[in-house]
Amino acid sequence: MPGIDECLLEAMTLPGARGAAIVDWTSGLALGSVGDPPGGDHEATAAETAEVARSAAEYQAFAPRDDALDSAPDDERKGLPVEDLMLTTRTGFHLIRFVETTFDSSVFLYLWLDRHTGNLALARMRLRDLSERLVLV
Repeated sequence: MPGIDECLLEAMTLPGARGAAIVDWTSGLALGSVGDPPGGDHEATAAETAEVARSAAEYQAFAPRDDALDSAPDDERKGLPVEDLMLTTRTGFHLIRFVETTFDSSVFLYLWLDRHTGNLALARMRLRDLSERLVLV
């Protein structure tokens, strides 16, 4: 089970990885970061990606309430309705993967990939795996 540093270093082994961070989306603070941040500032990147993550997690437009889940068992209703976010730009891919924890979690993994050398599908699968194995203490 990797901790924050191990998780970030493993994320950076992905083809095309330029930068990675683990961010608390309620405060906008990075719990850890590695590589190059877009714009050159890790703190600004954490705060800006937290705004995007918070919007997706809280607004009905991105995660509409599903009345079918109201009658579902508790284990199917827990957690956020959003799993991950993908944003593409002319030069890169930006991935945000929400991390579910045993406590009331508001953490996500952020990965910035080069558009020409990155593999978006592989990165998505690896981030899912990392988010499931990440240990936050």
